[in-house]
Amino acid sequence: MTEIILARHGETGWNVGEIYRGTVDVTLDELGLKQAELLGRHLSDWEIDAIYSSPLRRALRTAGAIDQYHKIGVKVTDDLIDINYGKWQGLPEQEVKNLYPILHDEWRNSPHLVKFPDGESLADVRKRATSMITELISQYERSVVLVSHRVVNKVLICSLLGLDNSHFWNIKQDMAGITIFNYRDSRFILTRHNDTSHLKSIQEYTLSDF
Repeated sequence: MTEIILARHGETGWNVGEIYRGTVDVTLDELGLKQAELLGRHLSDWEIDAIYSSPLRRALRTAGAIDQYHKIGVKVTDDLIDINYGKWQGLPEQEVKNLYPILHDEWRNSPHLVKFPDGESLADVRKRATSMITELISQYERSVVLVSHRVVNKVLICSLLGLDNSHFWNIKQDMAGITIFNYRDSRFILTRHNDTSHLKSIQEYTLSDF
């Protein structure tokens, strides 16, 4: 049995400001660093075979906080990098609504149909991320942690549950939250979703999956 642990990175200032991040390399803010530390502590007793991370600093810092308890190194892969929002990157949510009202409406209602201008689609993300999962289940027999981003995790969750990308908004993924699948008998079984119990000591605000 292989256990796949999908972890979202901790908070950044752009999460708080509801600014589209994508491949822009913003780093964790003070709260995000605390979230990463608590996540690492939460996973400290787990038998983890490998830790993979998106190359972006917000994910790498989160992965590093996990690895400090395991000392196995973090494997960096572009397969886990955030979706490329193209021309939306660096823009606040309200500005996107003003500049791209039709596309924004489609993103909120039919996300599987959207390809961001000069960027990617959910299908693009799904192709690269799911191919990685296929490789992992053939390599490891215990737990593997994938530290990534909201979009990547949601798309992977849809894929592992056998859902298409139109269900993207039916899934919530909070910052520094984890979702866990067991791969057994050629089937992915969801055993835990969006677990943020390890963040209770600092949850003085409403968690967001923006």
